[in-house]
Amino acid sequence: MSLKYFPPVSPSAIALGTAFSHGTSLLLSAPIFGSAYDRTKTIDTPEEFIKSKEAAGALAIWGSSLIGSAAKTYAVAALLQSTGTITQRGAIYLGGLLFAIGTVPGAFVNVFAEKRPLEYILVKIVSELLDTVGLAAVLNWWGTRPDTV
Repeated sequence: MSLKYFPPVSPSAIALGTAFSHGTSLLLSAPIFGSAYDRTKTIDTPEEFIKSKEAAGALAIWGSSLIGSAAKTYAVAALLQSTGTITQRGAIYLGGLLFAIGTVPGAFVNVFAEKRPLEYILVKIVSELLDTVGLAAVLNWWGTRPDTV
């Protein structure tokens, strides 16, 4: 496998997109961080908190979200680059397609098979819309081409 098949993407676009995507994914993780914060108020020393389950879980979620956000950002930027998308409308369409293939099947499973609460499904859908359509629009607005190209 050669790296020449991976389109070059501007590092600043990856940094901006990672921050955007990481922020939207943390919207769903807020309850976990809230319970970790509540736990810090009841613990006497910082060393005791670092050894707690809540801290380990929050750190694992934060780290995996950051790595996943960077990978997703590169993938979306590479798609924008490879398809030659230069308009916001095109970026929104591309983000909509990514949303459709990544989220819609899971939403149907949540509604019909798992019978999750409607609030949970709506929050997840809004978060994924921001993370696909919003990310594509932000990356297209910022520009994904490196300066050397």
